[in-house]
Amino acid sequence: MNILNRIAHGSRDMTKGTPWKAILAFSLPLLAGNLLQQLYNTVDSIVVGRYVGREALAAVGTSFPPMMLMFALFMGIATGTNIMVAQYFGAKDNESLSKTVHTALSLTAIVGVFISVAGYFFVPTLLKWIQVPANVFDMTRTYLQIIFLGHIASLYYNILSGILRGLGDSITPLIFLMISTAINIVLDLVFVIYLDLGVAGVALATIIAQSCSAIFGFFRIRQMKGVLRIHLRELRPDRKLALQMIRLGIPAGIQQSTFSIANLLVQSLINSFGDVIMAGMNIVMRVDMFVMMPNMTFGIAMTTFSGQNVGARKMDRVIKGAADGLKLGLGVSAVLTVLILVFGRALIHVFTNDPEVTVAGVRAIRIIAAGYLGVTINQILAGVMRGAGDTVIPMLNSFVTTVLVRLPLAYAITHLTGTPDGIYISLLGAWLIGAVHIVWYYLRGKWKNKALVREPVVALPADPET
Repeated sequence: MNILNRIAHGSRDMTKGTPWKAILAFSLPLLAGNLLQQLYNTVDSIVVGRYVGREALAAVGTSFPPMMLMFALFMGIATGTNIMVAQYFGAKDNESLSKTVHTALSLTAIVGVFISVAGYFFVPTLLKWIQVPANVFDMTRTYLQIIFLGHIASLYYNILSGILRGLGDSITPLIFLMISTAINIVLDLVFVIYLDLGVAGVALATIIAQSCSAIFGFFRIRQMKGVLRIHLRELRPDRKLALQMIRLGIPAGIQQSTFSIANLLVQSLINSFGDVIMAGMNIVMRVDMFVMMPNMTFGIAMTTFSGQNVGARKMDRVIKGAADGLKLGLGVSAVLTVLILVFGRALIHVFTNDPEVTVAGVRAIRIIAAGYLGVTINQILAGVMRGAGDTVIPMLNSFVTTVLVRLPLAYAITHLTGTPDGIYISLLGAWLIGAVHIVWYYLRGKWKNKALVREPVVALPADPET
């Protein structure tokens, strides 16, 4: 009954109750949702790896960095929206909350059309830049161009999920994803096995399923009249809020762009070793995303927790929540690190039985596994800072670790050894150095002064559990 009430109400006030309980209750459905979202590309990889071949598996894997680069253009809106929704909700400012949502939905339409058109026509040039081998070039181009044509659905799902998360609702996005993931899996099998559409089939399945998620999300927020009001005639950007959204989001967009460009450069290095290493790294990325998902989930949860409590002017509660979040995240990450080291080979066999690809994947996993604890620290503390309105430091941290650490190490070690080990070692080094840097800045405490909401919040009854 409690879950049904939560779904009906549609939001969670995280300014009350024991911090770790609030964070965990919010994180569990969010984690399940993020895992389901990862199934989109993972199922694509499994289906093409099993039923199409090694070249198709390499093509789908090579598509991921270009997709993330184009998505980086949207990260500013998504991050700014999440922060503003959480803080205005915590401050009980329903008018600003509703205007923020209308502005976000309007900007998504503009950016979505641009990304779809630009991405479709830019794909061939981009694939040449990253030296995609001739035997997988056409399949990679086909997959990406179809994905970009339907990319606006993915953007809308992400913005709508961000709005719901800012309101403390992580349950309804999970329900929508369960439905759309089932649609994706069924369509993957139908399009590839029965219609023999190859990589085009898995791309079509993905955008159809994501469109369903976006439609469900839109109707959901329209029903939340007790929390915010949505009117189609008001779907236009508010100039002040749009600028604030962009100001908050630009560092996140730059951060994601930096990360994506670095991935493209590293992908070019991966491609130079041929389709065996390409396919192996595709599998490692899929396994890696599932292991990293709890870290990313706790980071997202901390953004909402921090944002709502900063909006409510409860900074002591933010600090307590950050400590609780770290304990939860590090505990989960330690367990998953052990599991991936023990069962890494079995996980790779889910995707392929190719012995060369298996050897390449296992070696990569064994090198990078130790870095997952560093990623946990980075994600959680960066989430706290973003929720408080400080998006610059996470951006700088990403720049240092990817541009100044990962890229030079990857190319230097690879050049010296003539093996792909430098790719894996550089990733490990970047994660650990990033964790040290984010802890240092968090302890300095300057992020505490970045709140959007400055006015006092109306006094509420004392909460004995805070």
